[in-house]
Order: sequence, then C-alpha cells, then structure tokens
Amino acid sequence: MLEGYLPILLFIIIGIGFGVMPLIAGFIIGPHRPDAEKRSSYECGFEPFEDTHGKFDVRYYLVAILFIIFDLEIAFLFPWAIVLDDIGVFGLLAMFLFLAILVVGFIYEWKKGALEWE
Repeated sequence: MLEGYLPILLFIIIGIGFGVMPLIAGFIIGPHRPDAEKRSSYECGFEPFEDTHGKFDVRYYLVAILFIIFDLEIAFLFPWAIVLDDIGVFGLLAMFLFLAILVVGFIYEWKKGALEWE
C-alpha cells in the first residue's frame, strides 16, 4: 500500500535537493575574502544617513496586522460566494455574522485611532 507514495517521496527529495544543492555549491565554490568595506552597511551605494538597525514605529506593525486581518476577509468571501447555492440560508447568515464581527472590529480600531498616522 505504501509503494504508491514512493513517487511522491522521490519528488519531495529531488525538490529539496534542487533547492539546497545550489546553496551548498555556492558556499563551497564561492570566494571568501571579506574585508571592512564589504562588511560595512550602505543604503543604495551611499553611506547610511541613520543607524541601520533602527526600530520601526509600532504603528507600522499595527497597520500591517490590521491589513492582514481585513485582507483575509476577502480570502473567505470568495469561496463562500462560489458555493452560495449549495450552503443556502444558513451559509448566508453565517457569512453575515462573520462580516458583522469584522465590521465591529473595524469600527473599534477606527474609534481607538489605530488607523491614524501622524
């Protein structure tokens, strides 16, 4: 019974090999001559204007997380719209509940000022 999975296992092993072997070959064949200029940090060929390891404002991460949350809403809406005829009224009500929860969360974030960028 497991012999049917042998081609899949071989495909996975070959795929991993194609990904790992160029990395190993580059590490082995590539020259290793680091100096101070190669190790220095730069921005588009220029000396950095500020510290290169500066921290981002937490609002940047908050906006990114909010985008991901509300972007996933679309990922759930598309399959739901495809099978709307099959799931009937229960599916319609479930999606309205899902959208209502997202709208409440959006209004909450809006009122808290999470979407304001000063």
